Amino acid sequence: MLFRLMPHGVETDMNALAAGVKDAVPAVVKIRGVQIKDIAYGLKSLLVAATMPDAGGILDQVEGALAKVPGVESVEVMEESLV
Repeated sequence: MLFRLMPHGVETDMNALAAGVKDAVPAVVKIRGVQIKDIAYGLKSLLVAATMPDAGGILDQVEGALAKVPGVESVEVMEESLV
C-alpha cells in the first residue's frame, strides 16, 4: 500500500509526522518507507509505503490510525497491490 498524508499546513513538522506514523499503525503493518514530497508553495506531503495482511477491515484500520496522527489533515490511498 502507498498512502499520501497531507499535513494541516506548511508549518507542520514533517519529520515529527513521519515519526508519528511509525508509532500509530497496528503491529501487523510493516512500514517499508517514508518519503517527504514537495507539493507547491512550501506545502509537502508524506508518502508512506506499507505492507499488511490481506484481511478484512485492515485497510480501514490503518487509514483511521494514520488520520489520527497529530498534524495529519487527510489520508489518501495512492496505490494498492498484492505481494
